Amino acid sequence: MAKEKEGFTEEAAGFESKLQNAKKILETLMNPDITLSDSVKAYEKGMKELTQAQKILEEAEIKITQIKG
Repeated sequence: MAKEKEGFTEEAAGFESKLQNAKKILETLMNPDITLSDSVKAYEKGMKELTQAQKILEEAEIKITQIKG
């Protein structure tokens, strides 16, 4: 189980971090000067961040369902 950290669980902090990273990557992708190679790499990294954020969210939903009983 995650430890409390300044009112947020480590999982929530991880989720927020993943979303922030994805937003930064999106900004990179919006740059018209980015090369095709760099845009593909950024896209892959962004999708990885979003997939991990989705997994954290799904785990939280499971925990909430279990708590509700």
